[in-house]
Amino acid sequence: MEPILKLEGITKTFPGVKALDSIDLDIYPGEVHVLAGENGAGKSTLMKVLSGVYQPDAGTIYVDGKATPIPTPQAAEQLGIRMIYQELNLVQELSVARNIFLGHELYKNRVLGLLDFKKMEERAREILATLNIPIDPSVKIKELGVGQQQMIEIAKALSMDARIVVFDEPTSSLTDNEIEELFSLIASLKEKNIAMFYISHRLGELFEIGDRVTILRDGQKIDTKPISDITMDELIAKIANRDLDNLYPHEPVAPGEVVLEVKGLTNEKCKDISLTVRAGEIVGLSGLVGAGRTELARAVFGVDDYGAGEVLLCGKKVPKHNPRKAADMGISLLPEDRKTEGLALKLSIRENETVATLAQLFKNGWIRAGLERETAEKYVRDLEIATNSVEKSAGQLSGGTQQKVVVAKWLMTKAKLFIFDEPTRGIDVGAKTSIYSIMDELVKENAAILMISSDLQEVLGMSDRIYVMAGGAVQKEFAAGEATQAEVLKYAFQEG
Repeated sequence: MEPILKLEGITKTFPGVKALDSIDLDIYPGEVHVLAGENGAGKSTLMKVLSGVYQPDAGTIYVDGKATPIPTPQAAEQLGIRMIYQELNLVQELSVARNIFLGHELYKNRVLGLLDFKKMEERAREILATLNIPIDPSVKIKELGVGQQQMIEIAKALSMDARIVVFDEPTSSLTDNEIEELFSLIASLKEKNIAMFYISHRLGELFEIGDRVTILRDGQKIDTKPISDITMDELIAKIANRDLDNLYPHEPVAPGEVVLEVKGLTNEKCKDISLTVRAGEIVGLSGLVGAGRTELARAVFGVDDYGAGEVLLCGKKVPKHNPRKAADMGISLLPEDRKTEGLALKLSIRENETVATLAQLFKNGWIRAGLERETAEKYVRDLEIATNSVEKSAGQLSGGTQQKVVVAKWLMTKAKLFIFDEPTRGIDVGAKTSIYSIMDELVKENAAILMISSDLQEVLGMSDRIYVMAGGAVQKEFAAGEATQAEVLKYAFQEG
């Protein structure tokens, strides 16, 4: 079988950076070809060359064995190349059918501009049926969940006769059930001989669906091999260029006094929850999506209210439903969705880092720009935040670097308790190690950490104690070393 697409010697240089260095790559019909690498390795740049967003400085693209320039995204679409990004590209107020045919609408009369809504809906229904997607094409996109919207993106690609589909972090916002549905859909696309590139920082799922893996590092291709011929440890080592026998660097320290005590906290999502976190301790909070973990964190920080129970910080009662007071007392919340809740993406690193401590930095009400910049730069150095300027906007940063900026913001407050909600979601293995090291340093300095994570290996690798939640309640507490993956999952599936 001949490859449907082949890249030879693809090179792309930006000012001061060689983003791609003579990359060779191919993909076959019906294949899932995984691209693995840290942020900045060149994965997205390579896919942007493939999709016509960037033009290579050197190299050749072959489609069906013929040298084929791809000068524009429109040219890529005409060749059957479709990108499905992490950030969905759908119009919320339009129907499923209208979104599927957006940009290539069906007309009753093209001259008069009369759209054939009925035909588009009928055709959309056929496409959805072939993919076993039980969604009414007449409903508006805003009425669908994130997972269902992801399915519509795929249906949209197939409506344009896609031959090559690129998935860029498709599971980052999906529940476990939605991920299973996506993988089933990918399996059906394989049966239709559609070729797929798949990019994800969730390394476990690469082994579940991938056929071959290409590893990129610093713009260079390190290796390509069948996914069955490489282990997780080997993959991590090749990605990070170092031996990561222990991805989780946590070194337990002797715990101190109780910093956080939750007593019988109850609201619509949480049922009589009691737990403690001590100084020098990382306490993992595990459970399935919908177990109530994030809702507990929001209640502790005062974002959400609760009817019964109380929250104590170092023995002092934390007022309910008052995030400002909680922060003043020494509680910090690093939210799961850092882009919408943890950062102001249009503001600079400096502004994001100092926003929670302006009152302490400038007690007379006047902001001294020099002091603010000096303080921000100190934390950039201390946390090794990858930037050439504290004036760079947060929206220009990688996921791991954004997470470090959120950490810096709360470090400035001298917080006693750090609540990390999905601390490494959507970031690469190297950045994960960096975040883990920061967490380890915090507990060595006597801070307390409550860590919520859906990554069970992360929970087992980084926690001194683990609480397992299900159905809004704590089902089990494990001491370090007692928990196994099977035991945690057993209680995660319990309710009542």
